[in-house]
Amino acid sequence: MLVRLFPSDFRTNYGGEMENVFRQQHSEIEEEGSLMKLLQLWGETIAGIFATAPRQHWDILKRDVAYTLRMMRKNAGFTVLAVVTLALGIGANTAIFSVVQSVLLRPLPYAEGQQLVVLTQQAKKSGLEDIKFSVHEIEDYRQQSRTLAAVAEHHAMSFILYGHGDPDRVRSAVVSANYFDLFAVTPLLGRTFVPGDDAPGAPPVLILSNQYWKTKFGADPGIVGKVFEMNDKPHTVVGVLPSLPQYPSESDVYMPTSACPFRSSESFISNRDARMMTVFARLHSGFTASQAAADVATISSRLRAAYPRSYPETMGYAAETSPLQEELTRHARPTLLVLLAAAGFVLLIACANVANLMLARMSRRERELAVRTALGAGRGRLLRQLLTESFVLALMAGTLGLLFAFNSLHLLTDFAARLTPRAHEIKIDGPVLGFALLAAFVTSIVFGTLSALAARANLSSSLKEGTPGAGTTRQAGTVRNVLIVGQVAFSFMLLAGAGLMLRSLLQILQVDPGFAPQHVLAMRTTFNSSGPRREFVAVINKTLAQVQAQPGVQSAAFSSIYPLEPEVVAQGAQGMAAEFQVEGRELAAGEAPPAGSFTVVSPDYFRTLGIPLKEGRMFTERDGAWWQVSSSPEGALAKGFSAVAMINQAMKHRLFPNESALNKRISLDGGDSWLVIVGVVGDVKEFGLDQPAAPEVFYPQTEGPNPTTLIVRTASDPSAVADAIVRAVHEIAPQTAVSHVLTLEHARAESVASPRVTAGLLSLFAGLALFIAGAGIGGTMALTVTQRTKEIGVRLALGAPPGNILRMVLKQAMALAGLGVVLGLLWGLALTRLIKSLLFQVKPGDPATFFAVAAVLLITAAIASYLPARRAAEVDPLSAVRSE
Repeated sequence: MLVRLFPSDFRTNYGGEMENVFRQQHSEIEEEGSLMKLLQLWGETIAGIFATAPRQHWDILKRDVAYTLRMMRKNAGFTVLAVVTLALGIGANTAIFSVVQSVLLRPLPYAEGQQLVVLTQQAKKSGLEDIKFSVHEIEDYRQQSRTLAAVAEHHAMSFILYGHGDPDRVRSAVVSANYFDLFAVTPLLGRTFVPGDDAPGAPPVLILSNQYWKTKFGADPGIVGKVFEMNDKPHTVVGVLPSLPQYPSESDVYMPTSACPFRSSESFISNRDARMMTVFARLHSGFTASQAAADVATISSRLRAAYPRSYPETMGYAAETSPLQEELTRHARPTLLVLLAAAGFVLLIACANVANLMLARMSRRERELAVRTALGAGRGRLLRQLLTESFVLALMAGTLGLLFAFNSLHLLTDFAARLTPRAHEIKIDGPVLGFALLAAFVTSIVFGTLSALAARANLSSSLKEGTPGAGTTRQAGTVRNVLIVGQVAFSFMLLAGAGLMLRSLLQILQVDPGFAPQHVLAMRTTFNSSGPRREFVAVINKTLAQVQAQPGVQSAAFSSIYPLEPEVVAQGAQGMAAEFQVEGRELAAGEAPPAGSFTVVSPDYFRTLGIPLKEGRMFTERDGAWWQVSSSPEGALAKGFSAVAMINQAMKHRLFPNESALNKRISLDGGDSWLVIVGVVGDVKEFGLDQPAAPEVFYPQTEGPNPTTLIVRTASDPSAVADAIVRAVHEIAPQTAVSHVLTLEHARAESVASPRVTAGLLSLFAGLALFIAGAGIGGTMALTVTQRTKEIGVRLALGAPPGNILRMVLKQAMALAGLGVVLGLLWGLALTRLIKSLLFQVKPGDPATFFAVAAVLLITAAIASYLPARRAAEVDPLSAVRSE
């Protein structure tokens, strides 16, 4: 039997010389009790294994693995619990690491991506951190810079593409001809842009994104050369991009600047203050990002001096550069690092729990190990067997954890897409697989080392005792207690972080958005507006009348944006802001001019959204329609028409805090024309429920850019009438592209998707940690009761009430949990400050959250330890003493 159980002894495996070495070190370890000696022995064991002949080494390894698998089958409950616990920890870390590695660590997928930078302009005194560039400014930086080898521009527009089925609203990127050369992109089909494509009057051309080519054209290899209509002009497809991430945003088609009717207009090109473009650049070889930043700052100071009207001192104008990789991950970095830390805590807690399980199991294997030692197996041989068992266990957990990671990857990709354009690069690749393997390897070393520590009971005492676990050392018990305290402490930090995020989410959800989203439908409507302005307004009005005539429709309106629109939320209030001046109000020295977002609306906009009127009146059909009665604004004003505007309360409090805003005038063009304020409406959370209401100016659809959003209030479920509304639009304007149909309730939910998912992930990790910690406490108490059965029996035989035994076990468990809570509280107060930027109206050290977390952990510890304590109180004294 012993020969079958131990198929190879130490001498067979290592030879007599190595046996003497390990026996000598075994004696030293027994005498000194040194962990360093054990670690030294572990290293020499590994060296001895690899010093063995390869064939012999693999034979030994196969026998060890086979023995390990037999032991796992015999202890199926332990194996399943340990593997699943570890798999959850490794899987969570692998999934989060795949996101971190793809988004934060992986280099940009372009040649010499570290040389790519983004140029930004700021008006710091006006509070504007990201001002777009004008054509003149792009040329200034292109010509004057000594550090930038190439400068390219980009801006996004939406147009209608005709010629392949229904009119299609396409996300169009308007770029300079050198844009793809700057990024070193080689097309999959055809070519990229050439300088001639940017020349005035050049034939319009298009390049298709890879996704759009596959989705709309079925990956047609003959797409190059086909012609489609856009902006009343034929556009020829000249190329298809490879499957690469698109920066700064996803686009369907790319066009050169000469093909964009706005970018190519003489009035836009000649206006230094007409800012619309994002600017990318590639550094000259040998220059760093800091040198480029200094170079750009010098150019910006020259511009301030040369064009004081465009860059007044009151703006605080400046320009700078930042590496493209940092810019693309700026918003994602804090959240992803917090999630990575949370997943790391889960793995630590899982490791501690499995280590406790291993220690408990070792207490039952002491006689087995003592017998193997008596038969000639030295300390190194036993250590190798324990390491093999730990590694096989961790390898199984790592494989299962990878399956968890694979299945959760699409959810994490959707989540990361809200934070960074790099989300589509997320995948489980070589580095991620290496991370999972490393996690499994490190945990196996930890378990094996702890197991070896637990196996250091005195040989003779283990052989003499008649019960399993009798030879368990005080050191092993201390290690188990330390692991329990660590699990509780780490669980406290995770629960505290999750609690703070949940409280923050609840605070966001309780915010009044300033409008009534119930029963409101919104959709993007891109009209063919190449004709005269008055014809476009006539189409808009006919469309509104047709939509309002549909059954169930209560009111309808057009606007340039709608509250909590995903693209608008991503852009933020600063991205929509423009400066203006107030009639009769001179700016003081150093004072920044007022700024706010400007929204084009039709008269029923406020009624449709349920935005209350606070002062003055709403828009009417007559506001701003001067061309209907006269060929000039002067003639229209003489007949009683005026260019009017409305503002929200945030704008009123900023501009006219102690007076009425009615009949005050503001100008967007330096005083060349004026808008008369006729009303004040309530504030709306346009740019996010967690953002303050931004100052806003509203003006009628007849005065501003073309409104592109149709908003409809219905009597019942708006989704039920969505198709009818789309048909009504097409009846009036068949060439209109309708897209992005959604309810405002859905838009509201989507606006908090990022904090909701973050809170959900942290809560998931915290829940796992709580479960693992509770299981660890219960398991440790159960083992303690088993080891102290004789003692408990003696106590009961001497007259101790069962209630005292129950309290004794509970007291021990609660003492460990209490110490863990105290440590977790101290560490949590420091670490939760790292998530301060992710919280909304909640302080990182919120007392209510910390108190609730402490209560949850202590209650969990009490519940987990109650069953072992009750079992201890029910021990039969005679049976306990007789068994000894």
